[in-house]
Amino acid sequence: MPELPEVEVVRRGLADHLVGRTVTGVEVLHPRAARRHAAGDADLIGQILGATVASAERRGKFLWLPLVHGGEPPGVLGGEPPDLPGVLGGETPDTAVVVHLGMSGQMLFGEGVDTHLRIRVRLDDGTLLRFVDQRTFGGWAVDPLVEVDGAALPASVAHIARDPLDPAFDRAAVVAAMKRKNTEVKRVLLDQTVVSGIGNIYADEALWRSRLHGRRLASALTRPALGRLLDDATAVMREALDQGGTSFDSLYVNVNGQSGYFERSLNAYGRDGEPCRRCGAIMRREQFMNRGSHFCPHCQTVPRR
Repeated sequence: MPELPEVEVVRRGLADHLVGRTVTGVEVLHPRAARRHAAGDADLIGQILGATVASAERRGKFLWLPLVHGGEPPGVLGGEPPDLPGVLGGETPDTAVVVHLGMSGQMLFGEGVDTHLRIRVRLDDGTLLRFVDQRTFGGWAVDPLVEVDGAALPASVAHIARDPLDPAFDRAAVVAAMKRKNTEVKRVLLDQTVVSGIGNIYADEALWRSRLHGRRLASALTRPALGRLLDDATAVMREALDQGGTSFDSLYVNVNGQSGYFERSLNAYGRDGEPCRRCGAIMRREQFMNRGSHFCPHCQTVPRR
C-alpha cells in the first residue's frame, strides 16, 4: 500500500491540476470503486457533479479533495486563483472526496486505454481524471468535513494522528505516546492513531537506521531513542519523497504515470538474503503482523523475551 511519500507525490500532482476546476462529468465504472460510499454510486456522482475542487489534502496515507458547491469560483477559465487555500468564491468546503488508493489505485490525468478504469471524471477545461485500480481494493467516498484540533478533516479520517511532515506535528507528544505503549515498537510505528504515514517499508528503513529491532518493546526504549527513531522515519520519508516515492512495480505511479525510484536506495525492506550495507551481515526477513519485517541480525539485535 502506498505510504506517506507516495501519497504526497499524488497529492501534489492533483493540487497542480485540480484546484479551482469544476467537475462537469462523473462515471463510476465498477461498483467496488464506490463501495465505501454508503449511499451508493449514484449518490457519489450527485455529490461530486458540479462541485469545484478547493484543494488537495493529505494526512499520513489518507488523501482527500475538499469540495465547494455552487457559485462561480475564481481560478476557473482564466479567473484569478483563490487567495485562501481551501476557500473558493467565499465558500468554505463542507464535504470532501476521500480517495483510497488501496494496493494499486492510480489517479491519472488525460486520455488513456485502461483495462482497470474504475472512475472517470471530466473537468470544466476538458481535462479527464481517471481512477485506475487493478486490484479494486481502493475507491472513492464523499465525507462531511469535521474540525479536529483546528484542522478540517473528513469524518472517516478524524481519528488519524498527524504525520511527521505536518507543520503542527508534536514530536515530544508522540514520543510520550510511544513510551506509554507496552508493545513492539514496530507495531507502534504502524499505528496510524499514534503517528500516521509510516507503513511497512519506511518502518523497516527507520528501524534499520536506528539500529533497533522491530520487536523491541516501545515502553522499554528511552525517550531519546524513540525520538531518534521518529527522526529517522521522518528523514527516510523526506528522502523518498524527493525521489518520487518507492515503486516496486507499475502499480504505484504519479498523476503522469511515472514511477518513483527510491526502491534502489532502500537499506532494509526487501533485502533479505543480501549483505547489510552497514556491516555486511546477511539481512533477514521474519513474519510480523501478517507481513514481512526486514532487519540486520548484527546491527539490530533480536530482543530476548
